[in-house]
Amino acid sequence: MATIKPEILQKAKSWLTDIFDTETKDEINRLIKENPKELEESFYKNAEFGTGGMRGVMGVGTNRINKYTLGKNTQGLSDYLKKSFPDEDLKVAIAYDCRNNSQKLAKVVSDVFSANGIKVFLFSELRPTPELSYAVKELGCHCGIVLTASHNPPEYNGYKVYWQDGGQLVPPQDTELVETINNLKYEAINFKAKEELIEKIDSKVDESFAKASVENGSFDIPSSARENLKVVFTSLHGTSITMVPEVLEKAGFSNVAIVEEQREPNGNFPTVESPNPEEPEALKMALELADKNGSDIVIGTDPDCDRLGVAVRDLNGKMILLNGNQTMLVMTWFLLEQWKKNDRIKGKEFVASTIVSTPMLKNLVEDYGVKYMEVLTGFKWIAKLIKDHPELDFIGGGEESFGYMVGDFVRDKDAVTSTLLACEIAAKMKSEGSSFYQKLLELYKDYGLYKEELISLVKKGIEGEKEIKQMLIDLRENPWKEIDGEKVILIEDYKTSVARNIQDHSENKIAIPKSNVLIYYTENGTKIAARPSGTEPKIKFYISVNSELATIEDYFKEDQKLSVKIARIKQELKLG
Repeated sequence: MATIKPEILQKAKSWLTDIFDTETKDEINRLIKENPKELEESFYKNAEFGTGGMRGVMGVGTNRINKYTLGKNTQGLSDYLKKSFPDEDLKVAIAYDCRNNSQKLAKVVSDVFSANGIKVFLFSELRPTPELSYAVKELGCHCGIVLTASHNPPEYNGYKVYWQDGGQLVPPQDTELVETINNLKYEAINFKAKEELIEKIDSKVDESFAKASVENGSFDIPSSARENLKVVFTSLHGTSITMVPEVLEKAGFSNVAIVEEQREPNGNFPTVESPNPEEPEALKMALELADKNGSDIVIGTDPDCDRLGVAVRDLNGKMILLNGNQTMLVMTWFLLEQWKKNDRIKGKEFVASTIVSTPMLKNLVEDYGVKYMEVLTGFKWIAKLIKDHPELDFIGGGEESFGYMVGDFVRDKDAVTSTLLACEIAAKMKSEGSSFYQKLLELYKDYGLYKEELISLVKKGIEGEKEIKQMLIDLRENPWKEIDGEKVILIEDYKTSVARNIQDHSENKIAIPKSNVLIYYTENGTKIAARPSGTEPKIKFYISVNSELATIEDYFKEDQKLSVKIARIKQELKLG
């Protein structure tokens, strides 16, 4: 039996007091006796806020998601709200997804807010995360909470905080809140609910959100085009089933087949290994249904309905999965075309994406005379751009990890409206004798053929965390000088906010917030970014390579060359 470190044992025993319930204390005693390794994982640190709020494995302990860690978050947030808005009647909105314990944890969070005299609007059933973002503004709330772990495995849950504008917390509020939470003791949590302050909501916000989604995601295309598009949709056992089919129907898409085996919300995600539309296997059943039905497009969303995976038919009629960059490029092109067509581009519009997304998007956006802006990974930074630049009109924006946002009525990635947008594009292209895929190839010809691949190395637990830290230290202390025979000419270190030109040894300051990210650029435009995930025990490497495309017919030959190049890079850099 492994020995338990004294500091871990002391921390665990602090949870054996009368502050904690019997079930919690029994589980801690069991771990002390039977599973010291799990005890250490549960208590070696406090769960932290990352790029997507606080996310972690459910269980007992300070490094786990449970009623006490989330209760402490909520007590700290209650105190912070009172300090931030001293003379106002505080209101919050709370939603939850399909995950195990999400509903129970949402009630815990509601209880703590109400115990602190704060009015709570609680969705009575699971709802998409973008609807929570919308509800915060719609109901005039000071903040919002959604209980979700997005696409993480079933043992995870999480806690995302939204502010008055409907966007997630960003500096300085996030650091101020964390400091408030860290200064709290568990005995300070008030769990005694004032039920009269908790109001259940659903239909009123549902109807308003659905209407706004249709208004923002529909465009001037013939109704017959929508009727003729054959769609397959899967919710992957998640929340999107409560909203996406309704929105598609309201918009006029009557030929929608739903993967019935995945319709029922279920936190165990029984039909998939991972409920992540980034994983091809997750859409296997949807693709099979599409082939059976002869459908034009397949769309699947993650459990909390903020990411979407899209599959369309290629030039040979074969259904293929697009990656997040490809979907984002076509969606952005379509929005830019609509704004141009309606004479809405006046020189004060912008599109936003992240530093690890495809460089091709910048080429596309600037060709329309629209400002392109880049931020750190996470839609909270795009929402901050909208808030910080009221003089500019936001057209849309996305990131490589399958997230997209249409307009600013929601301030987070939104798979409800984006699903509608994808269907609008597919319907219009089909009605004109083209296709979603054909348009992607045309964009490659016009703006350069860019090919990206993401490598995620899973490093779990205490040792994994140390390994990830060391890998990034090594990359800083012993930087790559060449990649696939190409000289590295620029290294951007977002931790130090310094961009260093290797050729002339000049340095420039990076004018976005600090983050533990490194990006290498070569003389031929190859780009490799490295960063630790803010929501999972992973280190991620983003590879982007490019070439010119003289004709669409050259696509397959050039694409294959880029695939070979990426394979060489992965082997050379030992990236799996």
